[in-house]
This record gives sequence, structure tokens and C-alpha cells, in this order.
Amino acid sequence: MAKQFETINSELEEFISQQKIFFVGTAMEQGKVNLSPKGMDSFRVLSPSRVMWLNLTGSGNETAAHLLNNNRMTIMFCSFEAKPLILRLYGRAKAYHPSSKEWDEHISLFFTQTGSRQLIDMEVEMVQTSCGFAVPFMEYKAERDTLKNWADKKGEDGIKDYWAAKNTASLDGVKTGIVRD
Repeated sequence: MAKQFETINSELEEFISQQKIFFVGTAMEQGKVNLSPKGMDSFRVLSPSRVMWLNLTGSGNETAAHLLNNNRMTIMFCSFEAKPLILRLYGRAKAYHPSSKEWDEHISLFFTQTGSRQLIDMEVEMVQTSCGFAVPFMEYKAERDTLKNWADKKGEDGIKDYWAAKNTASLDGVKTGIVRD
């Protein structure tokens, strides 16, 4: 049932563009494995072998810490509404912070959002699809505005204070690379 591809073809890119949520998995050699849901139109296919997503401020910053220590990443999409399908992208990734030149080169691909924390750039090494026959049907209703409202209320300075208090180290105490400019 599973099929493997070297790159993202046009059919899979179309599937990605229709999804409202994706999941990101990272891990270091030791410590906790991280699996995070993402949404809010924050994912872009840059080429058949390169994707990027905007990482917004959250309660932790595991992905950034993991990527500094082991740059393996898996991204998973699954269809909850239409034809059943699970799509996984396997690759190597790096995080760009607002102070980096890469941030300036790519941030225009995404919406303006208070709390934008990193751009995650992944080179896709393998693409795999599987059936998704056991994934339940769920109906998309709308995006939540809770994170946006929270970040807007804090403002840019408040977000940077939050980074300093909550986002500089992973759950395992590993540095994330985020700094308050």
C-alpha cells in the first residue's frame, strides 16, 4: 500500500496545499521525541525537494533545539475529509531565526504574524504515501485565532521576553538558538 518517491510530484503538492494541518517530528540521539501539530497556512513547497514552514511562538521550542543537534525531520500530512491518504516527507532541516539573512530572504513567502519565531527549511530526501484507511473523517470548521490574539496582545517586545523565559532551551535543557534581539 505504501509508495515511495524521491521528490514531491505535482499531485502530492496539490494534496499538501489542501491540508489544514501537518505534523512535525524531530528527535536528538538522546532525550524526548517531539511531535507537533502545525497549521495556519504556514507551509510552502519551494521545489520538488525543498519545503519551508513558518514556526510560530509556542509553549516550547523543541524543533529548533533538535535541529541544532540532529537535523533529521519528518513531516506528515493526512487527509481527514476526502480521499484517504497519509503523506510523509523525510529529510534534513535547519532553522532560520529573525536575525539571519535567510529569514530576510524567505519571510515574504508567509503571512505577517506577531510571534513568528523561525523559518524551518527542509531538504526532502524521501517522500512516502500510505493508505490512510483508518484515519477518521473530520470536518474542518475554521482556524483558531487564539495564538494570533495571544501574540498580538503581547506585542513584539512581549514575545521576545517570552522567548527569553520559555523558548531558549528544550525540555531536555538543550539550547534552541533563539535570542532576544
